[in-house]
Amino acid sequence: MTDIALRAGRTPRVRRGALTRGRGLAGLVLVGAVIAAGVLAPLLAPYAPQQQIPGANLLGPSGRHLFGTDEVNRDVFSRVLYGLRIDLGICLVAVPCGALVGGLAGLLASRTAVADVVAQRVFDVLLAFPPIILGIAIAAVTGVGALPVICVVVGAEVPLFGRLVRTSVLKVRELPYVDAAETMGASWPWVLRKHVVPNILDALIVQLAISASGAVFIDSAMNFIGIGVRPPTPSLGGVLAAAMGQLGTNTLYAVGPLLFIVVLVLGFQLIAQALLASRRGDA
Repeated sequence: MTDIALRAGRTPRVRRGALTRGRGLAGLVLVGAVIAAGVLAPLLAPYAPQQQIPGANLLGPSGRHLFGTDEVNRDVFSRVLYGLRIDLGICLVAVPCGALVGGLAGLLASRTAVADVVAQRVFDVLLAFPPIILGIAIAAVTGVGALPVICVVVGAEVPLFGRLVRTSVLKVRELPYVDAAETMGASWPWVLRKHVVPNILDALIVQLAISASGAVFIDSAMNFIGIGVRPPTPSLGGVLAAAMGQLGTNTLYAVGPLLFIVVLVLGFQLIAQALLASRRGDA
């Protein structure tokens, strides 16, 4: 068995080790805490996200209102928690979909020259459009809402995962033991399952963590400029946008959603860095 095959076998153990100490553990704690806050929003939020509280107009932070209240008497902390649920739902749907579509396109591109040329040109087109511009174009057709955000995140991830899978598959197929398996009559699905996937899985997981942090930015930016989730449904970007005109009255109105965005992105980045460092060390 070659050194590369041995490393593929050690990868799950190395990956688990990277996530149980240092940056990996810190990232998991941060992401886990934010996800838990979103999942438990009905229990943690003191008010309904759209409940208007009599006499609570632009109040500052207090024991009753952790992030204060907004311009229409709603509790900001409650809206941030419920907005977090929506943003996490969008990202957890869009990133895996983009990874799946991109991965399948990359596999197809690695099989034939014609498919490779077509896939590469499609990837070039998707990469040529900045996500916000693409989002505006999609929202002009479909209307604002969660759908344009999902489409943009998927469109941003497809070329990343497609090129990663294509390059990885072409590299793995050149390995001696893979070539020997094909020479002995092994089918491509068998080679894919036994040799290709174990060797590229680690790179895909790293890319998933990086893409998740990027998806949070895209989602927040589209909601911030008003082409994402439709108000009054809360979202982190939407709450942050509404807070821009009230910074002098209630600073935590803006700091609250921004804090969750930063923590979530930082957590995913720490996970990605830990996995990448363990991958390089394993090499």
